[in-house]
Amino acid sequence: MNTFLRKITRKVHIGSVPIGGGSPVSIQSMCNTPTADVAATVGQLQALAAAGAQIGRLAVPDAHAADALPEIVQASPIPLVADIHFDYRLALSAVAAGIAGLRINPGNIGSPERVHAVAAAAQAHGIPIRIGVNGGSLDKDLLAQHGGITAAALVESALRHADLLESVGFHDIKLSLKASDVPTMVEAYRLASRLTDYPLHIGVTETGTLYRGSVKSALGIGTLLLEGIGDTLRVSLTDDPLREVALARDILSMLGLRRQGWEFVSCPTCGRTEIDLIALAQRVEQALADIPTQRPLKVAVMGCAVNGPGEAADADLGIAGGRNGGLIFRLGEKVGHFSEDELFDAFLRLAREMAAQKE
Repeated sequence: MNTFLRKITRKVHIGSVPIGGGSPVSIQSMCNTPTADVAATVGQLQALAAAGAQIGRLAVPDAHAADALPEIVQASPIPLVADIHFDYRLALSAVAAGIAGLRINPGNIGSPERVHAVAAAAQAHGIPIRIGVNGGSLDKDLLAQHGGITAAALVESALRHADLLESVGFHDIKLSLKASDVPTMVEAYRLASRLTDYPLHIGVTETGTLYRGSVKSALGIGTLLLEGIGDTLRVSLTDDPLREVALARDILSMLGLRRQGWEFVSCPTCGRTEIDLIALAQRVEQALADIPTQRPLKVAVMGCAVNGPGEAADADLGIAGGRNGGLIFRLGEKVGHFSEDELFDAFLRLAREMAAQKE
């Protein structure tokens, strides 16, 4: 269990998913299919939901995408947020289509009257609006005033746009203040958390490919969550969105904020290792990715007789490697000793059995 305190923010709802107010931190990802391609988009949303996403986001760049929204909304297994830029009419179309949330940057939607029109439509349908600010969308006057992309500039931009919505009586607002630089992103969210009670959608933007993006996302998102900041998140990777969800799920699981699926631990190699631990650990981790489970299950793959039996026995399912094979433990009890050729297959059978069991 985690021992850190979360900042209690306003509560809004994306469809059936509560955001803020102490609700569980939710995972979002964004489809990379053309939104106008209904079949491809619905298929990806189904995969994202199965992987653990609670909310999906869709780009709505044009009227063709907007026209596809009613059918996608109807078929989606998770509530959807429409990502709108430049054309306020697309936001109005998304609301009419039954979208559960909007993500806009009021600075590029147009005149205050157009922002007000979007706010009025969202309010009439009970739809929250996320004000999404990032380093690439800062107003020129703020860039000049703050001398570039800074945490203070990001927060001032977000609050300026929030004030515009608040001025017309719209209050179901979320904020995001993303930057590709981790320290800037972290400080921006810290400042926003001190100044407001808006729920915060956290993430590092433009992180890069899988390895570098995973490191940057874990550092930025993990730091904030440990400080109790963040109500919903997206891991942004130049990769398959399913990897975004998997990494987000792992971050939350490792912090004790959402316990679901496999928790995988393995020891580092050393001179005592008597089994091909690297290959075995990789095979186990890859295999678990293809064995869905809603239960929180801990798996340990250990390489020798020093720490191996203790760590493996502490897990729901564990391997303690040894000369010419290893022991398998299940719920603290020794299942048996298996040769190196038998070990992986025996483990896999047990993993599938445990994943299929109910709580």
